[in-house]
Amino acid sequence: MGILEGKRILVTGVLTDASIGFHIARVAQEQGAEVALTAYPRPTLTQRTAKRLPSGPDSPPPVIELDVTDSEQLGALAGNLREHGFDHLDGVVHAIAFAPQTALGGTFLETPWEDVATAVHASTYSLKSLTMACLPLMKDGGSVVGLDFDASKAWPVYDWMGVAKAGLESCSRYLAKYLGPQGIRVNLVAAGPLATMAAKSIPGFEGLTDIWAQAAPLGWDLKNSEPTARACVALLSDWFPATTGEIVHVDGGLHSVGAPSM
Repeated sequence: MGILEGKRILVTGVLTDASIGFHIARVAQEQGAEVALTAYPRPTLTQRTAKRLPSGPDSPPPVIELDVTDSEQLGALAGNLREHGFDHLDGVVHAIAFAPQTALGGTFLETPWEDVATAVHASTYSLKSLTMACLPLMKDGGSVVGLDFDASKAWPVYDWMGVAKAGLESCSRYLAKYLGPQGIRVNLVAAGPLATMAAKSIPGFEGLTDIWAQAAPLGWDLKNSEPTARACVALLSDWFPATTGEIVHVDGGLHSVGAPSM
């Protein structure tokens, strides 16, 4: 039996099999979970990707279209999950982040508010809105896990996404405070840079990966999402029953020693 045996988990952010969300869903299934996915902006692509999960092409997990900035779709999420047989949820994975190109790549001082607002809505506020949309299915408590990127420093080219991640970290702590009495834990996993489609769209992304290659005590493989996925699955399980409002770093240890000159 796996550590998620019998649990039902909602995983967001699966686009291709390079997505971190895909690997979280894969490890969750390997550990016994029944998984549902959300998709945006291309549900058909997520549906094809879902067939590569361990459940196989003949029984892929349900895929529900969800734009986390759309209040109507958020309001319909619990009902859509029930239609697919998910009458309750034990865990939710927030693997969503987006920022317009003007908010990344070294143009921090020129980014207009409208683009900053888009980044904060999609990458920060969505943790709260997704959690609240799932709350009707979490009456027996559960675990919310979000993907983070260390916001204690100003990283090269990360710009307003770094600000959004700082907000995400604060949001997770407030959610932990307000939802703890309902038995819901809220934690983040701060991963090092990984070679996802989203990461490749960040101008100058190589500058971040070079820092990890030079300084992470354990080294860092930007093509290996397995350590991050395992950490998320561990937090979704019952093995952390008294842990909430926490940030677990899965970054080869770089956060503990600092980075070379940026």
